[in-house]
Amino acid sequence: MLEPLPALSDNYIWMLHAGQRAVVVDPGEAGPVLDALQARGLQLETILVTHHHHDHTGGVPALRAATGCRVVGPAREAVPEPAERVTGGDTVDTLGLRFSVIDVPGHTAGHIAFFCAAGAGDPVLFCGDTLFFGGCGRLFEGTPAQMLASLDALAALPGATRVCCGHEYTLSNLAFGRAVEPANAALAAASDRCAALRAAGQPTLPSTIALEREINPFLRSRLPAVAEAVSRHASLPSTDEAGIFAALRQWKNEFR
Repeated sequence: MLEPLPALSDNYIWMLHAGQRAVVVDPGEAGPVLDALQARGLQLETILVTHHHHDHTGGVPALRAATGCRVVGPAREAVPEPAERVTGGDTVDTLGLRFSVIDVPGHTAGHIAFFCAAGAGDPVLFCGDTLFFGGCGRLFEGTPAQMLASLDALAALPGATRVCCGHEYTLSNLAFGRAVEPANAALAAASDRCAALRAAGQPTLPSTIALEREINPFLRSRLPAVAEAVSRHASLPSTDEAGIFAALRQWKNEFR
């Protein structure tokens, strides 16, 4: 079973469990995980970490101390030790499942994602702060070209893949998407549906790769309608793909 555990102000800690064992992803704090483990009678087997930011790692030491669990994280980033280090092309076996590791630099320099193709229902992707519902992470350490390539890799995953990201940023992301593509009917429908979920106190996540291909401007930046909207907004003299993507990300940074 897959569950998002709300944490901090707008984070999700993802919990996947089968039988009495559980995996959690990016625990920014320990409390929600410990409460869920106790309430469901679960033993924490593994923590998967996508990147080094504290709101994704802050609960790791306390959870390790309380449960003795294994911690797996990115090879090129500082995460709470001891941790097993993995990089793109590696696999992680836990909970009877196999996760493929994908390098997705951009938000941070060594960011990784974990993809499970089979055995947990529809495929599942834990992508941290790289791909959001309708958006992508800010480029704190990577380049626009890196983030564009990382999103291309995720967009190539099967359409049914559940997108499990680190934050509830959906409504603001979809509002921005509608500014970029006002005629996108799928985007309008997703916005209405997600607004109703949030009004009812429910998470909007997970999304799917198929839906993201339809509505996420950061996966659609090469499409003429999106590129032209960006060029008009930023008065760009060039149609370079990385330049369009960079201007789109900057537009989002400034969007209110």
